[in-house]
Amino acid sequence: MHYDLALPPVVRFGAGRAAEVGEVVGLLGRRAWLIGGRRSLLESAARKALEASLAAAGIEQRVVAVSAGEPTVAEVAAALAALPAGDRDGAVIVAVGGGSAIDLAKAVAALATNVDPAAAPGHDLAAVVTDHLEGVGTRSITRWPLPVVALPTTAGTGAEATRNAVISCPRRRFKKSMRSPLMVPRAVIIDPALGADCDMATTAAAGLDAITQLIESFICRFARPVPRALVLQALPGAIAALPRLLASPADLDARAVMSHAAFISGVALTNSGLGMAHGVAAALGIECGTPHGVACALMLPVAMRVNAVAAERDLAMLERAVDPEAIGGDDAALAAAFVRRIERLCRETGVPQRLAEVGLARDRIPWLAENSGGASMRGNPVDLDQPRLERILGEMF
Repeated sequence: MHYDLALPPVVRFGAGRAAEVGEVVGLLGRRAWLIGGRRSLLESAARKALEASLAAAGIEQRVVAVSAGEPTVAEVAAALAALPAGDRDGAVIVAVGGGSAIDLAKAVAALATNVDPAAAPGHDLAAVVTDHLEGVGTRSITRWPLPVVALPTTAGTGAEATRNAVISCPRRRFKKSMRSPLMVPRAVIIDPALGADCDMATTAAAGLDAITQLIESFICRFARPVPRALVLQALPGAIAALPRLLASPADLDARAVMSHAAFISGVALTNSGLGMAHGVAAALGIECGTPHGVACALMLPVAMRVNAVAAERDLAMLERAVDPEAIGGDDAALAAAFVRRIERLCRETGVPQRLAEVGLARDRIPWLAENSGGASMRGNPVDLDQPRLERILGEMF
């Protein structure tokens, strides 16, 4: 047996712990460059407390970029160009927001130390960003990024624990990752209270994204032992907590369970891998603009059915974790029960069930199948060539 294990070196979890951001940033530097969403940072009720914590620790602070959704090449380039000029010694990137804001922050932090904007050919920073994306570029992250302190405000992507940043290019119609073991955030503060203002549609999609990541990382062909053990601990709570949270948004205990599950899902996917649901979700985001969590929730039941036989033992193990009374059951029956359980959960949360519901035209199925590849699909338990994937997607109308 051999494996690597990548984790943020510092993790602080619990309601109210966002107030510790000044102390945490002070361990890493003396200047905080904030990147976040408009709602999650600029208009957030928590902003004053975050700023007060940084000020009390003697940390100089300024907002350097605002996320406008899933980051694009152009947005990363603009954020990089907007960084304060001069010496970057002591600068720490503080990311406050959902997966999009955290991915933007990780990409900016990585390029800030690996790229000289003044040396970019024709000062074309967009081309430089693209050249650092796997599958389209040739350059790698070789120097330590600026330290990133991540404060997630949604419980979904687990971006606070991953080693990559997902960047899209609407003009060239791709969504790719900037990836390096060096890009794992240096510190994470998970305060479930920061998600209290999250709307229910985002809460549902984010929660199902986390559940998708927990399941796919557990059954994928590259699954590793430590992430699998963490999934067995986190998944049962998430399956129970998400409906509770949707029914009662003020349920801080349920929100904490989902925040924990999202973090574990990030640890699991970055150390193991994913599968078909995520492979298709990326292409669906490009074609239809479908938010990542919605696309994953749409694809999860189908992906589980496709992999039900190949991953029968693992799916049965997950059902036993959720329902301890099923310990002695037959693997095939328990795997089928787990698939039905997830299908029911997806229906109850109200996420789309059919591709037409997210705006996909039937004649775009070949394009969707052709572009549903990459690292996620390579981890799928079942090999899916394009004709078979087209047939599967065709049945989703």
